[in-house]
Amino acid sequence: MFQNIGIPGLILILVIALVIFGPSKLPEIGKSFGKTLKEFKKATQGLSDDETDQHNKNIISDAEKASSGKKN
Repeated sequence: MFQNIGIPGLILILVIALVIFGPSKLPEIGKSFGKTLKEFKKATQGLSDDETDQHNKNIISDAEKASSGKKN
C-alpha cells in the first residue's frame, strides 16, 4: 500500500499535515503516532510469541503421545 508513495508523496503529506494542524501540534501528533505504533508492534509480537508457544506445546504433546504409544 505505501510502497508507491515515494519522497514527493511524503513531502506532500507533511505539507498538508502542517497546514491542517499547524507547527505547534505536529510534534505532539508525531509522538502519539509513535506510541501507538510501538504498542501495535508489541501486541503483534505478543500474539506471535503466543502462537509459537502453543505450536511448541503441541509438538511436545504429540511426541509424548507417540513415545508412550510405542511402549505399550
